[in-house]
This record gives sequence, C-alpha cells and structure tokens, in this order.
Amino acid sequence: MRPDPGPAFRALHRPGAPFILANAWDAGSAKMLVALGAEAVATSSAAHAFTLGRPDGGTVTRDEALAHAETLVAAVGVPVSGDFENGFGDAPEDCAETVRLAAEAGLAGISIEDSDFGHGTHYPADLAAERIRAAAAAARALPRDFVLVARADGVMNGTYGLDEALARILAFDAAGADCLYVPMPPDMEALAEVVQSTDKPVNALAAGPFAKVTRAEFAALGVARISLGSALARVTHAAIRDAGRAMFGAGDFSPLTAGASGSEIDALLGG
Repeated sequence: MRPDPGPAFRALHRPGAPFILANAWDAGSAKMLVALGAEAVATSSAAHAFTLGRPDGGTVTRDEALAHAETLVAAVGVPVSGDFENGFGDAPEDCAETVRLAAEAGLAGISIEDSDFGHGTHYPADLAAERIRAAAAAARALPRDFVLVARADGVMNGTYGLDEALARILAFDAAGADCLYVPMPPDMEALAEVVQSTDKPVNALAAGPFAKVTRAEFAALGVARISLGSALARVTHAAIRDAGRAMFGAGDFSPLTAGASGSEIDALLGG
C-alpha cells in the first residue's frame, strides 16, 4: 500500500519558497519530469483533453479524469494532484463526491474552479463558495490528508475582473480551501494583491506572460506554488505543428533533428 502522499504534498506549499508543480499528460511525461527534478506532479485538464483529441473546457468526464490520474499516480513516487476543472458537476455534492473519488485514486489533492461550462460563464459567488465548502468538508472527513485548491477562473476566462476574483478567493478561504488560485491575473501587481489577500498558500501559473517570470520573482511576491497548466504540453504541440508544416509544406525534415536522443529519454524513463 502506498503511503499517504498528503503530508508530503502539503509540506511543499511554502509561501515565498514555491515549488514547481509539473503538469504532465501521460505516464512518460510524468516520469521524465520527476527524473528532471519535479517534487510533485499534476494532471492538466487541457493537456489530458489534447491526448484524447478534444479541446479544453469540460470535454473530459470524471471517470476519464480519475483513470488518467491513477495512471500518473502509478507511474511516479511523488505526490500527484488533479486538475479537476469544476469538480465535474454543478452541485456542491458533486464536488464533495469528486474529492472522495480523487482520494481513492491516490491523489494528494485536487483543484476545483468556479467555471460553469454548461452556460459558458462562472457560478454565482454564493454557489461557488458553497461548492468549495462541500469539497473542503469532504476532504476533512477523509482518513488521510488531502490538499484542496480553490480557483477563481473568471479573470482568465474574461467573465469577471480582479476585484471579484479577490472577493471569491476570500470566500473560498473561509469555506475551507487549503490553497487559492487566480489563473492569469493582469500583471505581477495583481498577483501580489492575490497573495496579500490571504494567509493561505497561493498558486501562480507559469504561462503566457508569466512564463517570463522567474521562480525567484514569484518567490519575492510570496507565491507558494507554481504550476505549468497546459503550457508544457502546448510546447510539445508547437513542435508537432512546426515539424508538420515543414514536412508537409516544403518537404523539410530538418526540425526532426532537434529531438532528444532515444538513449537520453530511456535514461529519464528509467530504462
């Protein structure tokens, strides 16, 4: 039986000394990231959807996400967290059940966002907080530790502004979330406001313009965790795109020379 990954995962969340939560999309990418130094791994809803030939945003079922997460848990010895979108249901009890099932799958924690995929917007603030309250209660009722992250995604999705995001994470904090997350705030000053609004650990996303921010700069703001989201998966898709355009457009195979050697990949995979 695997040891409880929760305490080790929780201990990584140190404001001002952020760890990198490496979002993987299959067993191979997870194993490579751990071999390269990742202390914890997470799923990515978008990257997982890409592997299934689907776009991001509510296209993966809970059963699919759980099976995918179990694959990563079995592949690596570090804690694994689940990017579980909106908890796979609108009702608070849906979120609570997702927490229970995620724990059974061996995950050290999950994140739940306030996106209402069915209506293309966000849940009302009261419902969003109640969903996190139910998820937190389910997490605390587990026989082991479990880190619940509450996400306010409206800034990234363009459905509300920073003031609303700050109000929501305060409500999520009070509802029992262990870590708070506002993906893609307008700038570093806005991220600093997020960090300063709570005593709980805050996750930052290293994507878009924030991919140019160093770990030291995130640390200086008091960030506790830096996730990659689907950014690394999108880098691999860019390589496919660029090589495909060269091959099928001009008959040019030179982009293929940039690949890692088989022996290097084998070594990282433990082969």
